[in-house]
Amino acid sequence: MESGKRPTILLVDDNRHLVVTLSDFLTYEGYDIVAARSGEEALKKLEGLHPDLIILDVSMPGMGGIGFLKRITGPDDEPRYPVLVFTARSAMEEFFGTIKVAGFVAKPCSEVELLREIRAVIASRSADEEETETAVRCILIGEDDEEVMWGLRRRFANAGYQVEEATSGASVLEQAAVCRPAAILVKEILPGMNGRVVAPLIRAMPSTRHVPIVLYDDTRFASDDSKFGRRGRPEGVTEYLTTSNPTDLVAVVNRLVL
Repeated sequence: MESGKRPTILLVDDNRHLVVTLSDFLTYEGYDIVAARSGEEALKKLEGLHPDLIILDVSMPGMGGIGFLKRITGPDDEPRYPVLVFTARSAMEEFFGTIKVAGFVAKPCSEVELLREIRAVIASRSADEEETETAVRCILIGEDDEEVMWGLRRRFANAGYQVEEATSGASVLEQAAVCRPAAILVKEILPGMNGRVVAPLIRAMPSTRHVPIVLYDDTRFASDDSKFGRRGRPEGVTEYLTTSNPTDLVAVVNRLVL
């Protein structure tokens, strides 16, 4: 969120009275409110909106809150935006404790209680963004071919990145935990432990579970079957490329972290 900019909240609830009342209250408290009366309408709003927070009701006509949440969740099981579940179904708090939502508030609650939770979620997101900003120039590359690594190092350095190097699957895991990079590039075939084995292990570590992982394979064994198609996306992998071309890899990393 830009400094000085009013945070934007997408309020998704089919209760017209609640939407009007809550919109007025939160606008007065310094937030820009965009309202949607259903999950389908909320998805359309997101086509031209990047909210700082989504306040989501569960029980709505159509796809409902759960369906909407599934639609905005990425392949890493992480919603693309912070979501604060706001529902009268208080028994679902335990259920949402197993899903990566930013918070849960049961209806009815006081405006003060809801405001406190909203501020906590947005403050946490701002802190995460600041931390990401400091790490955005560090890229970890797992590559055992010196010539290929040299080309990647030079290209990423020219693009403004700091490159950390690893020459085996085990060293990728060690380096990832230490340097906490903005993105990790892992070659498919590495000594000791292949890239597609390393990826889910990186994803399981708390400090790197949100880091984009690019798996690449430029060997003659790379084929359409090994892409996201028939065999599906390798576990823990954000992007898969069948090339080690530095320009292609930099383009993918730029898209994922900038």
